[in-house]
Amino acid sequence: MISLKDALQKRPEELAEIRSELRRRADENGLNAYIAFDEAGEGVPILLKDNIQVKGWSVTCASKILQGYVAPYDATVVTRLRAAGMAPFGRANMDEFAMGSTTESSFYGPTLNPHDKKRVPGGSSGGSAAAVAAGEAIAALGSDTGGSIRQPAAYCGVVGLKPTYGRVSRYGLAAYASSLDQIGPITRSVEDAAILYDAIAGHDSHDSTSAEIDSEPIAGRIDPDRKLTVAVIDNYVAEASPAVRKAHDEAVRALEAEGHTIVHKELSNTKYDIATYYIVATAEAATNLARYDGVRYGRRCENPKNLEDLYYRSRSEGFGDEVKRRILLGNFVLSSGYYDAYYLKAQKVRHLIREEFNKVFEEADLILSPVAPSVAPELGALADPLEMYKSDMYTIAINLVGLPAMTLPILKDADTGMPVGLQLIGRAFDEKTLFDGAASLERSIDYSH
Repeated sequence: MISLKDALQKRPEELAEIRSELRRRADENGLNAYIAFDEAGEGVPILLKDNIQVKGWSVTCASKILQGYVAPYDATVVTRLRAAGMAPFGRANMDEFAMGSTTESSFYGPTLNPHDKKRVPGGSSGGSAAAVAAGEAIAALGSDTGGSIRQPAAYCGVVGLKPTYGRVSRYGLAAYASSLDQIGPITRSVEDAAILYDAIAGHDSHDSTSAEIDSEPIAGRIDPDRKLTVAVIDNYVAEASPAVRKAHDEAVRALEAEGHTIVHKELSNTKYDIATYYIVATAEAATNLARYDGVRYGRRCENPKNLEDLYYRSRSEGFGDEVKRRILLGNFVLSSGYYDAYYLKAQKVRHLIREEFNKVFEEADLILSPVAPSVAPELGALADPLEMYKSDMYTIAINLVGLPAMTLPILKDADTGMPVGLQLIGRAFDEKTLFDGAASLERSIDYSH
């Protein structure tokens, strides 16, 4: 598949041929990565997760409750894509309302991993990652609330970036957990990730959480020869599978061979990250999803008896099991008598987690960490919600503290043939250092897509 960098040099008639080729590949592969092949304007085609608004498109968050909704405006990232010579192309499958780690909770059915169709592509941006990995998309945008860009990128063997919270506008992104959500690129190379990141990053007055911090262009300025200090988190690695530990060891050797300094650190047990995240995220989700009531937009139940029946049946019929589960959890931790015991305590632990990362960054420029505890599991293997929640153990802390992180493919597991990715984590608003380190690691790793 052509790179994003090269595609930006193509003439309109050549881009039309590329769009046709992408559709042909998607039809032949049968991965169910696309929900639809909508197009909006001329430019290099960029696949969008089905929770990013494009004016005139049906945008459903892969949920039954939003069937029939048509976006009345463009998300800021869409406006900026067009200004950079790109255009929305297709809606990518995803976990319903971005709540999941496998893309199996989608109203449209599961997406399949292009490396093994018996396995999941990860989630919630599974359609975006699978399409890029399979050559069905030049590049894609996903959203990351607890690892939803990085984990599917790792499972599918591509590059995924979660920018610093506030770096990319959330205006036009359907909200899951507003203090955690962030839009970011999924590509086949670090260079393409920089191009797409440059296009969408920057302050936006439409988003009250958008940081008023200058975003300097990175593409064309990446320095893979820059020498950095990289921290590895020993207790994180100890909890990973043999395949992930092997990839971690290989990445450390590659970084050392590039002249980087490795330091060994530890962070709190990941169980605290998981508990904190699933209190904060579900509380915010319960609040954000209260708007889907069958009144203003989206699906409405037939022949309601009264207002209470309208709310009850519209939401019961429209939401899937995992979304219902998280709404219930969120309402519980926000309820009278439990708010102090759970939600306020989780916010205090969130502060402690941030302080731990800050302490590591006093000595290190970047942190190297696993993305997931194993390679992509088989379809249905994470049917137990608690097992699915534990699969996010390495990614959710990054969202809790708002740091940037990038997943890179490192190797393919000898036993399964599945990709293994690792993530580099940077300081807040220091994406430049993150790209420098990622480019150095990418150059030193012999990974074939």
